Amino acid sequence: MITLSINRKKHAVDVDPATPLLWVLRESLGMTGTKFGCGMAQCGACTVHLDGDAVRSCVTPVSRVVGKEVVTIEGLAPEFGRPLQQAWITEDVPQCGYCQSGQIMAAAVLLRENPRPDDAAIDACMAGNICRCGTYQRIRRAIHLAAQLKAKGGGQ
Repeated sequence: MITLSINRKKHAVDVDPATPLLWVLRESLGMTGTKFGCGMAQCGACTVHLDGDAVRSCVTPVSRVVGKEVVTIEGLAPEFGRPLQQAWITEDVPQCGYCQSGQIMAAAVLLRENPRPDDAAIDACMAGNICRCGTYQRIRRAIHLAAQLKAKGGGQ
């Protein structure tokens, strides 16, 4: 048995230590907000936070996360989740929506590290997250709006 801390709760799972975190989240724990996109850490659909850093869960063995805190889209702190969610809705970001949890998780790290990112900072941070529908301009506008909302206390 492997004990993991996910979204501030302990979970015991009986899996091979080499199992990708993505499959433990989705299949063993039923946390389906984190998506499988490519399986090669190229698209960002599987992005989660590991001790505050954005990581690709499709290539992260579960053995790497033991003793660390994993946060999925289901556990994203309201101070980031609320303004990002509100901005995503206001800017009508999603089309198919498949990549959106990974996009939001990456954007949350960006806003934590840079509360007022410019276009270049947004583009650099989000470059590894692919949106097959091409909503990149809306994503950028939503991140700017989320930064404004957060600055006004919109995440409380």
